[in-house]
Amino acid sequence: MSKRDYYEVLGVEKGASKDEIKKAYRKLSKKYHPDINKEADANEKFTEISEAYEVLSDEQKRAQYDRFGHTDPNQGFGGGGDFGGGFGGFEDIFNTFFGGGGGRRRDPNAPRAGADLQYTMSVTFEEAVFGKETDIEIPKEEECETCDGTGAKPGTKPETCKHCQGTGQLNVEQNTPFGRIVNRRVCHHCHGTGKFIKEKCNTCGGNGKVQKRRKIHVKIPAGIDEGQQLRVSGQGEPGVNGGPPGDLYVVFHVRTHEFFERDGDDIYCEMPITFVQSALGDEIEVPTLHGKVKLKVPAGTQTGTKFRLRGKGVPNVRGYGTGDQHIRVKVVTPTKLTDKQKELLREFADITGQVPDEQHESFFDKVKRAFKGE
Repeated sequence: MSKRDYYEVLGVEKGASKDEIKKAYRKLSKKYHPDINKEADANEKFTEISEAYEVLSDEQKRAQYDRFGHTDPNQGFGGGGDFGGGFGGFEDIFNTFFGGGGGRRRDPNAPRAGADLQYTMSVTFEEAVFGKETDIEIPKEEECETCDGTGAKPGTKPETCKHCQGTGQLNVEQNTPFGRIVNRRVCHHCHGTGKFIKEKCNTCGGNGKVQKRRKIHVKIPAGIDEGQQLRVSGQGEPGVNGGPPGDLYVVFHVRTHEFFERDGDDIYCEMPITFVQSALGDEIEVPTLHGKVKLKVPAGTQTGTKFRLRGKGVPNVRGYGTGDQHIRVKVVTPTKLTDKQKELLREFADITGQVPDEQHESFFDKVKRAFKGE
């Protein structure tokens, strides 16, 4: 099955900005994260969303994707370019003659790096902001200790495949309209390993690897954000034939906070104040992730007024300072008033004459004209 377009996966246009891509990813990742969404295909959708964001959030990867799509430009003959993995209609002929890959022979005994692993970690809002150290447990393949990774029964060792002489490939002659051609195929006797195990290890069944659960210590950096990943070097699958192990990539899902919202390194929140506080002014206590701070609210403050607390946001994950906290005040209108309070408000209305100021009067004039069709 062909992959869906990454822009379609995130629901954004091809010319979408970084912020639009990030917002789309954060919304979808929260919706389909396996810890939250228990639908059968939630994990598959979350993986697809994470893959799309990983490419589109990186300028270099996005530029390559915009040009080549899902095709790897490094595959195929001479880099492939727009041809991708082959020469279209010529691909079958090319494979028939040379067995694919330009007829190059790969040494089955050459060292190869192990595969990378990915682990999704769910962290709290505070853990993402301040970082922490923790242990995670992941399933991974490891070299079989019984046979030291050879796959052979202890006391024996793998033998060179007699059919391919250790090359991992067989040459098969074939008649074609162009003459007699030698077609190179993977040796089906040794499955391309170049070795034959006569007596297999009872522990790993000749595979040379066993599945285990391994505990790994992870240091979560302060300021990590939704969808970002941490590379833990050398904690992937073991290498082949002495090759280096792969890496472990920890992808972070940040749980939402009941009071704070985050955008980059800045924190946003809404603070309720009373009508009296907004009219007369006051000094209020505001919660931040770094502790409570006092904020001076000037007299006559209107609902929706914004204040900024410098340095009370999120530390930048790359060490470039700390963000700010932005506060939006909301004037709360009382719903239950005593008779005395009602009396005082009526007195206040009489004293002021309920005459709107110029700004409000202008607004009301516009409303009147709108109703009159002017």
